[in-house]
Amino acid sequence: MVNQPPVRFGVFGTARIVPKALIQPAEQLDCVEVVAIASRDPARAREFATANRITRVLPSYEDVLAAPDIEAIYIPLPNSLHGEWSIRALRAGKHVLCEKPIASNAVEAQQMAEVAEETGLILAEAFHYRYHPLAARVRGLLQEGRIGRIRRFEGHFAAPGTPTDIRFDWELSGGATMDLGCYPLNMISYFSGHIPVVRHAEAEVGPPKIDISMQADLEFDGATARITCSMAPDTRAGAWFRAIGESGEVFVTNPVAPHRGHSMAIRSSIGEQREIIQGRTTYLYQLQAFVAAIRNNQPIATPGSEGVINMRLIDDVYRAAGLPCRGLPGGMAIIGSAAEAALKSPVSRNNLS
Repeated sequence: MVNQPPVRFGVFGTARIVPKALIQPAEQLDCVEVVAIASRDPARAREFATANRITRVLPSYEDVLAAPDIEAIYIPLPNSLHGEWSIRALRAGKHVLCEKPIASNAVEAQQMAEVAEETGLILAEAFHYRYHPLAARVRGLLQEGRIGRIRRFEGHFAAPGTPTDIRFDWELSGGATMDLGCYPLNMISYFSGHIPVVRHAEAEVGPPKIDISMQADLEFDGATARITCSMAPDTRAGAWFRAIGESGEVFVTNPVAPHRGHSMAIRSSIGEQREIIQGRTTYLYQLQAFVAAIRNNQPIATPGSEGVINMRLIDDVYRAAGLPCRGLPGGMAIIGSAAEAALKSPVSRNNLS
């Protein structure tokens, strides 16, 4: 990115993820500047900007979108606001890095992907784990057949929460599957190269319509899969992923944030081994890839079109568990042209490249 101007970011909101996902990695990159922030709480925005060395606090999200020097928007808002503000940002001519899950449901995700396609701008879902060398290593091992034909995938992610957490709020599109289960669902698709089908799901429900834990069973290409997730206050924090093949197994601890410590155990016909994949933070790799997509027209690993796939899986998990999809009043059936597009879109292919 030599001799290219830095990508100048505006930020919507003061979520706890912002320093880790944007501010800190941006400080390590000459190709990124975080120049402005807006929040629904102006006092909080000023405090946050001072603490994180952001020079401009603007009165509203609209003012951030109107700023001609801002090229990209980072959206860490509650899930219920991802769709609206991503679309508004794209329509304003800004590239968008949106936190996961990309939307409240598949219809919103499809609308977002369509607007990105129409505008020719980058819409990326912040599945940061995908950008770490560990993810490529796991996929490579499985694709090369190190453990033979895949028979089963299992993935788990748990992080305790409290009832005051926005993840427990239906109006904000909360839920354990939205916040945590989205990761193992994404891993199944990415590591297998196939889009699974949800066969069964069971939820532990806390606040009305909010899953505080979820177990879902899926199938793909003759294999089975199970994901579990929990945000129950007494759950034990942790994440892992297992792939079981005809002739071996791959087991990974902390595939979500491997820069904070992880391990990978590989058992195959050539023996057993353990690996630790060295690398910097997932967020740094993600930000570098996002800038490369903007400046050098490099493909982004987690585009909006893939966000549609993951949101369909999340929606299907909720339906299988007898819970309504987020963002749809009363859990109503998905209808209308946007829904038809979501169901007929080319990303409904059975195989992921």
